[in-house]
Amino acid sequence: MIKSEICEMLGIRYPVFQGGMAWIADGKLAAAVSDGGGLGIIAAGNAPGDYVREQVRIARSLTKKPIGVNIMLLSPYADDVAQVVVEEKIEVVTTGAGNPSKYMNAWKEAQIRVIPVVASVAMAKILTRMGASALIAEGGESGGHVGELTTMVLVPQICDATTLPVIAAGGIADGRGVAAALMLGACGVQMGTRFLSATECSIHPNYKEKILKATDLCTMVTGKRLGHPVRSLRTPFAREYSKAEYGGMPDEELEALGTGALRRAVQEGDNRTGCFLAGQVAAMVKQEQPAAQIIKEVMQEAEPILLRAPQWVE
Repeated sequence: MIKSEICEMLGIRYPVFQGGMAWIADGKLAAAVSDGGGLGIIAAGNAPGDYVREQVRIARSLTKKPIGVNIMLLSPYADDVAQVVVEEKIEVVTTGAGNPSKYMNAWKEAQIRVIPVVASVAMAKILTRMGASALIAEGGESGGHVGELTTMVLVPQICDATTLPVIAAGGIADGRGVAAALMLGACGVQMGTRFLSATECSIHPNYKEKILKATDLCTMVTGKRLGHPVRSLRTPFAREYSKAEYGGMPDEELEALGTGALRRAVQEGDNRTGCFLAGQVAAMVKQEQPAAQIIKEVMQEAEPILLRAPQWVE
């Protein structure tokens, strides 16, 4: 069985995190992932603290295993959510879209493991000095907000730049991806798109169907002009947004065009005005499965691959 230092640190069976996908990663999905041996993560997104508290309590009612909360630091409710995770005794906090320094002391005093998402070596070094417990190195193959570097390039550089455990994210959907991440120096993986097909994932059936029918060139990146590039499925909305982005639409109108698009995809399955976030591995997701089965399958695929590694060395 594959284990790593991140399993020992967090008290989980498998070194598999579920990505904190806004509007998607709720208490039900997080509990299913944690119960399956990974680390389930509730996404705070732009939601207020009361919503996060509700989702944490849903998860706690479904599992006794550790769970995490992802906090988007640019959210207007970040301060509120930062206090909620302390009050609810959350085991792990992952962060994105900002610097968590103002919250670190309170989280450390509450014995919360802080694991920020990073897309550059510079940020990895800053967060290492700041006292993070581990780092999630997320490559641009991932769905949602993306950086410039790919996982293959980013992960080894982050591993070289820090003494902390590194979790690889972006472009991982099966055991081959897990094995590759470990060979690059990571001690675990985070998957988001693969869990969109989980039975416990509550996205609209249209969204799930799009993932299961995805092809290799099914995603595109929009939003670069506004400084917030996002990877999503290549839908009528994504094409319209891209056309507007490079067609001279004023920034304010472009921002308005994207407002609420993810919610419409997740809750309404609206193909015309919804933004269906997904990573490049969407084409590798072939069936709907319980979260626990996804984790078990991925780990069972990875183990024989790692055991065959010596064949390449004489």
